[in-house]
Amino acid sequence: MKEISAGGVVFRKQRERELEVQMIQDRYGKITLPKGKMEAGETIEQTALREIVEETGIEGRIVEPLETIRYQYTMSGIGLVDKEVHYFLVEHTGGKLAAQVEEIRGVEWLAPLEAWHQQVHNGYGNNDSVVKKALEKLGYEVE
Repeated sequence: MKEISAGGVVFRKQRERELEVQMIQDRYGKITLPKGKMEAGETIEQTALREIVEETGIEGRIVEPLETIRYQYTMSGIGLVDKEVHYFLVEHTGGKLAAQVEEIRGVEWLAPLEAWHQQVHNGYGNNDSVVKKALEKLGYEVE
């Protein structure tokens, strides 16, 4: 079985030109990015923007694609699932920050280097390159 999801690295610029990046904590307590499954009739871009709104309350516009990651997991009763997740760099355009408590534990805005620290120490390894690419496109070098 194949499953396609999409999401993004959401950023915003504050009044004093300070940049912030959105990170979520999933139901397992890990730091990650908002994402979700594609629904019938949606484009990958529409999926990413819808999932960001649903999970975080934040509306955005896609700036550019970042990366597509692929992995496999086992689903009870189905077996092996080939998962493909398309990530985009997304600029905040509106909405109010609110975690979708049925899906995630929390959501917050972080300084770019704090977002990277959280990703490296508390996130999923397959998201490292996605967050790194986003931060580089926003003008931050990380290792």
